[in-house]
Amino acid sequence: MELTPSAHADTFARDHLPPADRWPHLTDLGYPDRLNCGAELLDASAERWGPGRPAFRDAAGAVWTYGELRERVNRIAHVLTDDLGVLPGHRVLLRGPTTPLLAACWLAVMKAGAVAVTVLATQRPKELATICGLARVGHALCDARVLDDLVAAGVPGLRITPYGGDGPEDLVRRAEGKPAAYEAVATASDDVALIAFTSGTTGRPKGCMHFHRDVLAIADTFSARVLRPTPDDVFAGSPPLGFTFGLGGLVIFPLRAGASAYLADWGGPGQLLRDIARHRVSVLFTAPTAYRVMLPKLAAHDVSSLRRCVSAGENLPAATWREWEKATGLRIINGIGATELLHIFISAADERVRPGTTGLPVPGFEARVVDADGRPVPDGTPGLLAVRGPTGCRYLADERQREYVRDGWNLTGDTYVRDADGYFSYVARADDMIISAGYNVAGPEVEDALLRHPDVAEAAVVGRPDAERGQVVVAHLVLRQGVPRDPETVAVLREFTKAAIAPYKCPREIVFHDALPRTATGKLQRFRLRAGGTGGPDRTP
Repeated sequence: MELTPSAHADTFARDHLPPADRWPHLTDLGYPDRLNCGAELLDASAERWGPGRPAFRDAAGAVWTYGELRERVNRIAHVLTDDLGVLPGHRVLLRGPTTPLLAACWLAVMKAGAVAVTVLATQRPKELATICGLARVGHALCDARVLDDLVAAGVPGLRITPYGGDGPEDLVRRAEGKPAAYEAVATASDDVALIAFTSGTTGRPKGCMHFHRDVLAIADTFSARVLRPTPDDVFAGSPPLGFTFGLGGLVIFPLRAGASAYLADWGGPGQLLRDIARHRVSVLFTAPTAYRVMLPKLAAHDVSSLRRCVSAGENLPAATWREWEKATGLRIINGIGATELLHIFISAADERVRPGTTGLPVPGFEARVVDADGRPVPDGTPGLLAVRGPTGCRYLADERQREYVRDGWNLTGDTYVRDADGYFSYVARADDMIISAGYNVAGPEVEDALLRHPDVAEAAVVGRPDAERGQVVVAHLVLRQGVPRDPETVAVLREFTKAAIAPYKCPREIVFHDALPRTATGKLQRFRLRAGGTGGPDRTP
């Protein structure tokens, strides 16, 4: 596909797109050549729905109207361009807990024509340094509460501007004297707007590049055609804005619909239930794990404001769906999405829902089940899920583009079955990715962290099925000679791992072995570990 002239002064992102012959086939939704998604989501929505309507709500009970949000975003955009020297195309790292201020920073980066690199507040210095190096990030806006790890990452040349603190360089303080108006950069609809990082099975993160038009496409497909929000809806949920599931469900979708969102950091299922009652949440985004955990707590909370419940991040069991409907009368909207495609591409709502299935291709997308050679398999036969539509995988200078995109189709790494009515049902992951409570965990990345400890000689990390979380991370270890296999060692290794990688990636279970199962050529047999096999006596404290 031929690209339109870019508005980027720094062309790094466009220069590192995959070659055109490795792109997925893309559906044209008819967006204009010049398009700034920040201006569309904020300025156009404020004009369409009125500047006085609520846009964001925070944990303290404050409400930001569309007009107030627009002014704050514009002032931050002025700081970016006037004070910090951010040019169109520059990569800006965004890091912090879920708050309206973080969302405002993302919108300001969009309006300034820069490229947002969203990360999690829980990611550790090594992870942050890797991401910054791959995307060549020069600027960062970081919540003052999570500043230390970003500073400790030691990224050369990175200019960090904190927000939400009390220092003289704080972003909010800098923005106070800036003009309330800002003319958004006239970016091309196919200029890169964001780079979202995901871990592959090797643990080496992959940067997924998405255009300004892609941001609107997910709102104009899944949100508009399946979710169908109204301007009176209040969105909330558990996914952080560093995940595209959260960015779409809690920022892009409500703003595109003229609705509002309650933005607060994840405080667990109990807190989420209290938030639903307090803020009269009507649209909920979370993972199946949270729905399962909330079920026994429902009787003690008022969830009568809910009208739409969205589940993604892992497979939704039919039993959970039925129990939730019985308890609330609400039919959960199940879905599968991927960072590579930005958001949900197979789903179903209302009378089209079939418990136990993921659903049908979202309008605008196509899906099929194929064999290892990319040929469609008969209905009822398990195979690889292949998808194409208005969004698709474009890795940042990564040879794994060849694996994900074949013949114009995105291969998600999931094994699926399609039935005769066209409904798609999840079978399993086709790779070694562990999906635990909606989070993707690459086993090799956890292994790498564990192997940095001097007491660990060998490590293999796999997922174990779990009724509550879908899977849990299990580490199978061989210790150095003389190291005791006891609970104290387990505790030390867990704390060591938590200091190296995000806590949700850390093993919930550690199993000690005399030796790990291997082939005659020395290749690790992970399937034996998943099945409970060992290479010798083991002990699980």
